[in-house]
Amino acid sequence: MEYRQNDWSILGFGCMRFPKKGGSVDMEETERELAYAIAHGVNYFDTAYIYRGNEKVLGELTAKNHWRQQIQIATKMPHYLIHSVDELEKLFCEQLKRLQTDYVDNYLMHMLPDVHIWEKLVRMGILEWIKEKKEKGQIRRIGFSYHGNSRNFMALIDAYDWEFCQVQYNYMDIHSQAGAEGVAYAAKKGIPVIIMEPLRGGRLVNGLPKKARDLFAEARPRRSPAEWGLRWLWNQPEIAVVLSGMNSMDMIRENIRIADTVRAGEMTETDEQLFRKVRSAVNEKMKVPCTGCGYCQPCPYGVDIPGAFRCYNVRYTDNFFTGMREYLMCTTFRAERTNASLCRQCGKCEQHCPQGIAVRKELKQVVRHMENPVYKVIAFFAKGMFKK
Repeated sequence: MEYRQNDWSILGFGCMRFPKKGGSVDMEETERELAYAIAHGVNYFDTAYIYRGNEKVLGELTAKNHWRQQIQIATKMPHYLIHSVDELEKLFCEQLKRLQTDYVDNYLMHMLPDVHIWEKLVRMGILEWIKEKKEKGQIRRIGFSYHGNSRNFMALIDAYDWEFCQVQYNYMDIHSQAGAEGVAYAAKKGIPVIIMEPLRGGRLVNGLPKKARDLFAEARPRRSPAEWGLRWLWNQPEIAVVLSGMNSMDMIRENIRIADTVRAGEMTETDEQLFRKVRSAVNEKMKVPCTGCGYCQPCPYGVDIPGAFRCYNVRYTDNFFTGMREYLMCTTFRAERTNASLCRQCGKCEQHCPQGIAVRKELKQVVRHMENPVYKVIAFFAKGMFKK
């Protein structure tokens, strides 16, 4: 395993999607997966205050297995829930208790959207709070995670002496989000870059249109779409860590295999041509650029927004029948329906969408294209079958 900056493994373990069993985290399987990752060189573990139960799970398993000195924990402060330094202090102490540790290696301002919010936190007194925590050794490094355009990202980079940053970046986001321009800007200033959504929440694996899948299948050497996507990122020396939401042993083994064999600067012009063709093929089919991050949830009216968009996209990236089947299964064949027509246009979701999607407008398109007469007939007869 390569360690490029701050002794961080280039493959990081995203803890947002621990394996589940019976609706809760499968502790036995999670322990097995974390143990395997650590034994094979992964030392960067990313969680957050709002990842339900995940800080607690990571803390319990770390304490049980005495992993604390072997790993670096990254967690996040939800600035959107905090209105004073006292509230921040209380929340941070809760995080330390959940994680069963007396320090956090890498602490992030979660989803910091722009300089104005950072300035609000500064007025609140966060600079003094950070200084105190670092002097006490309770925070080793301070950074932020970001969704948005490159201009706002670079302004944030300049607003404080950050020690690292975390951005959405992949071969489809070179001109969106922080983008290649933002990544290069951070690197130029000596700020390590952590990558999230390297495969757009799996969309660049399971959601690729046939044309894109065929392009990868015909390429040499033979690699899966996931491997091509990860190698594209690690090819760039300014990338410190690529986070992967690994929730199966097969995925962990495969990602570690790739990380163990990759080197910066290894890709050829032929490889870059392949990615240009794949981008073109994906853009031809994608209707809504949703990554499935879930920040728009919960909807006050019960709409599964990421799920509705995923099925809507499947209709175009795969075929109509697959998209319709998944839409019925994922939103309608259940005791409490979560389909797009439940939307009441309140707009709460749009305040939290990292991609800046016009969610209300796109949900109307989902209703128009997915909740057609055939859907309504099936939904009517299914109503009695899926009562709570």
